[in-house]
Amino acid sequence: MSTQSLNQGGVVQRLARARAVMSQNGIYALLVPSADPHLSEYLPEYWQGRQWLSGFHGSVGTLIITPTFAGVWADSRYWEQATKELAGSTIELVKLVPGQPGPLEWLAEQTPKGETVSVDGAVFALAFARTLESRLKERGAFLRTDIDLLNLVWEGRPSLPAKPLYEHLSPQATVGRVEKLAQLRETLTQRKANAHFIATLDDIAWLFNLRGADVPFNPVFVSFALIEERQATLFVDLTKVSPELRDSLLKEGVTLRDYNEIASALLALPESTRLLVDPARVTCGLLGNLKAGVKLVEGLNPTTLAKSQKSLDDVFYIRQAMEQDGAALCEFFAWLDSAWGRERITELTIDERLTAARASRPDFVSLSFNTIAAFNANGAMPHYHATEQAHALIEGDGLLLIDSGGQYLGGTTDITRMVPVGKVSDEQKRDCTRVLKGVIALSRAHFPRGILSPLLDSIARAPIWADGVDYGHGTGHGVGYFLNVHEGPQVIAYQAAPAPQTAMQPGMITSIEPGTYKPGRWGVRIENLVLNREAGSSEFGTFLKFETLTMCPIDTRCLESSLLTRDEVEWLDAYHAEVRERLGPLLDGDALEWLKARTEPVGAAG
Repeated sequence: MSTQSLNQGGVVQRLARARAVMSQNGIYALLVPSADPHLSEYLPEYWQGRQWLSGFHGSVGTLIITPTFAGVWADSRYWEQATKELAGSTIELVKLVPGQPGPLEWLAEQTPKGETVSVDGAVFALAFARTLESRLKERGAFLRTDIDLLNLVWEGRPSLPAKPLYEHLSPQATVGRVEKLAQLRETLTQRKANAHFIATLDDIAWLFNLRGADVPFNPVFVSFALIEERQATLFVDLTKVSPELRDSLLKEGVTLRDYNEIASALLALPESTRLLVDPARVTCGLLGNLKAGVKLVEGLNPTTLAKSQKSLDDVFYIRQAMEQDGAALCEFFAWLDSAWGRERITELTIDERLTAARASRPDFVSLSFNTIAAFNANGAMPHYHATEQAHALIEGDGLLLIDSGGQYLGGTTDITRMVPVGKVSDEQKRDCTRVLKGVIALSRAHFPRGILSPLLDSIARAPIWADGVDYGHGTGHGVGYFLNVHEGPQVIAYQAAPAPQTAMQPGMITSIEPGTYKPGRWGVRIENLVLNREAGSSEFGTFLKFETLTMCPIDTRCLESSLLTRDEVEWLDAYHAEVRERLGPLLDGDALEWLKARTEPVGAAG
């Protein structure tokens, strides 16, 4: 029997156990989100219940189980992957499409009067809980958030992570935690709050200049923080904090308490407390511990906006990290070009060699996400990940998509490049060129300071839409500073709500990564990270522009240069000239020769 068949059989058994527990507890529908008490994107194993119960390994998705139905809601990034992984499991793939009902809407429409929907409140965002409860109430149905049904089903559930904490030190940590806490308290005063509860791990890591390894690829640690007028309390597994670090924190006004004491600490807040919380970034289960008289002051976590706006001192180290990352990529690509025909190369080989190249660079800490090395048809799955059980041998003709990144003490990188394998067809070259035109269009844009970031999406899509082509994912996400590779509040995606907190401000780092995907054939994506910089002022206000931070050649062998306009060629040649100038001193031998060859000017066009 195949591994896939065994997995499907296990899922069917788990669903049966889940339905039995639901029936015993009077539950009609079970909602299992991809979430933890910190509403993280990437989860410790303990909270990967949706993956365990459904067999779908995508990083984002929502599972719903009723007595007669089970479905996973996923967006277009995961459709092909979900179709394969859910096959034979009795779980349907429900495709998330803009304008169509999502999982909460589906539950509101399908739950019969008098029935109960259950979700573990400890991992369910307050904003979502309010929405779902209101809609169920209109139908005469109920929402229950006080029980973790998954814990009653999941035998052998993993334990919580226990990796040690460490300090993010100067010079890369350019502002001390005492100053950050003082700035945060000033913001609380302005918002007329006297306490602030933070559950998001990257906000906490940034605020306290601490890092960890509890979540793969993200240097964060499982914790909560409660900031009051004269006291800052960090709730964390105390065994993860060394005596030296504990002393350092205490000297700077940070009290430590055990991670599991957060409920009692919230309950102990006096009823006169005005508590600042972000309803989209804290769970209903946690806030259920508050006394009835505690006043919630709702709004974006101040740290979310503060950490998104990198200082000039931060940017100095970020540029260095980008150069080291680019140099590692040049060494890798030089090896790859020389290895064709001499070595057996698979998608796993790509990951191994690229990781080794990064690991040799100064201040490298880890990868920033699972490397995506996807050859031909596998590239049509935007979040594809090769495994020992399922990966491709890279041989013959086609396109290899490599999406990868690293965590450095001075920054976080994320880059996608296309690699020609054998002969690249004219259609493939047109696809690569069209995607590059989207990258260039947005990279060259000037825009008003404060513009809502989703509104920029069409600039990158316009050259792609012009050919009747589109892609399902967003064009850009924020990126942290030696933190999460996906960071808010800004996002360049027309599917996202243009909320006030998405306004573009100086210092923000965002990806530009349009794509084209042809299922069963190939996928194309080209990605750079860019920095918001001031572009001057006029009678119409202050404008911003992008500085391209990513330093690595874009392989022109994948392009049809005749399709580029003169302005586009000038942008590409200028970019490659800067890449050559900045990376050349970091390279020698074959890597330096590869860099020189791949950054030759394209020449006149259009």
